[in-house]
Amino acid sequence: MKTYLKTGEPFVLLTGAALALVLLMTMTLIGVVMTNGLGYFWPRELVRYELKDGSVALGQLVASEKNPDTGGHRLQLKVSNRDVFGQDFRWIDEQEISSRSIPKNAVLIERKEHGNYVGFLKNVQAEGLVSETTGDPWELLTRARSALQPRVEAIAELKEKMSDLNHEAEQLRLKILKLEYNGRQQNAASIGELTATRENILTRFDALNEQMSARQTELAAFKAELVDAGGGLKEVELTEIVRVQRPNSMSLAAKIAAYAERIRELLLDDPRESNTEGGLFPAIFGTVMMVLLMSVFSLPFGVIAAVYLREYAKDGLLTRMVRIAVNNLAGVPSIVYGVFGLGFFVYGIGGSLDQLFFPERLPTPTFGTGGILWSSLTLALLTVPVVIIATEESLASIPRGIREGSLALGATKFQTLTRILLPMATPGIMTGLILSMARAAGEVAPLMIVGVVKLAPTLPFDGYFPFFHMDRKFMHLGFHIYDVGFQSPNVEAAKPMVYVTTMLLIAIVIVASSLAIRFRTRMRKRYVTSNF
Repeated sequence: MKTYLKTGEPFVLLTGAALALVLLMTMTLIGVVMTNGLGYFWPRELVRYELKDGSVALGQLVASEKNPDTGGHRLQLKVSNRDVFGQDFRWIDEQEISSRSIPKNAVLIERKEHGNYVGFLKNVQAEGLVSETTGDPWELLTRARSALQPRVEAIAELKEKMSDLNHEAEQLRLKILKLEYNGRQQNAASIGELTATRENILTRFDALNEQMSARQTELAAFKAELVDAGGGLKEVELTEIVRVQRPNSMSLAAKIAAYAERIRELLLDDPRESNTEGGLFPAIFGTVMMVLLMSVFSLPFGVIAAVYLREYAKDGLLTRMVRIAVNNLAGVPSIVYGVFGLGFFVYGIGGSLDQLFFPERLPTPTFGTGGILWSSLTLALLTVPVVIIATEESLASIPRGIREGSLALGATKFQTLTRILLPMATPGIMTGLILSMARAAGEVAPLMIVGVVKLAPTLPFDGYFPFFHMDRKFMHLGFHIYDVGFQSPNVEAAKPMVYVTTMLLIAIVIVASSLAIRFRTRMRKRYVTSNF
């Protein structure tokens, strides 16, 4: 036994078993997330249950489990109709069910507000929109929604024009504010001219607003009449309908098409219903941009600091203390970085920038409030110790003979550094960057203090000069998970969105890390070094 232990094979088996356990746990986690997330968008059947007490329930079967009270099984139905029943889900004991059916004409309507509606289509009010040449309400609804689409797009164009006018008016307001701050009397002529231009723009804005309100009122007359499982009537405006389905009569191809449409909506559209429905494009955009900005700030600073510590700094007490500080910084809780970012970046640097460049806008802050710039810098500060340590270790792994050979051939120390050492250390530097990107993408606590919000009305990037607005707040997938999963008033209904958002965040981390790993592999092939 002693001889066997001395060979070291038991430790090899233990490390292999530990690695297998970690991989199994990781794959299980990813499997649970993907199973719950990918199945969320698949059109499920609408099941109608007649109960022994005479009542009827219609909804999608979500879960089945043992009833802790009776010992039998109970079913969880997503009955929707939140504005009618006051809840999205209902538990039914199997012993209470007298019959079960799948009605082909049951409809599921996804609305802009109040969640889904489940019931049966009775009639469609579309006088003046389509000619009623059919008695089938479903066909009439399909034709009415198609005929309504051009009018909805016309309203969207009006909203876009109003947004442009609103932006022009806001820019003029800021110019007037600046002129008044620099001297109201000496700039009176310019102020008067700009004020008149702004009033003209606001007049055009009000005219478009009235035009849009009139069109919306006109469209509000077109409605769908529905009946729920209990016989209750409900009218839904056609403009409030996002999507309508009859899942019990859909073919496999139709379900696949509906599933693909939901994926497109998730990736490209804005969120609705307090982030529990709709798309996640603003959060995806904010997460990716924040990670990219963090990398731009973190990588150069970390590499320069590591090069100085390894190649130029003398090995004294101060250098050792700096190394100890860097190593300890990697273990500081992230919320501490958030508090530091709020005090140093937001209130300190941001407040100073407002005093220097935007004094006329105070007390309304421009850079003296949370934004994507300060969030990226805070996370860069959080992750830069990882880059420093990885870069320094990578430089240390380069054989000493390579340095001495380069110097012996007449190269300067700087030439040796830039043309020999840094290219050979690139794989190690990329390893540090990959680790920092993965950590930055998943951090939420510091972002809650320095810039991330539940719902950002505009993206940091748009078509208005200077196109990328570093002072704007943004959405983040990590914060979205926290908000929807733990702060939503309807946590049960929001649970699938938590899995979907988690899946997206994992996908972004995997894609970003894969690109960095690919780049590291190419550099490693060009500059073969030690086994760091």
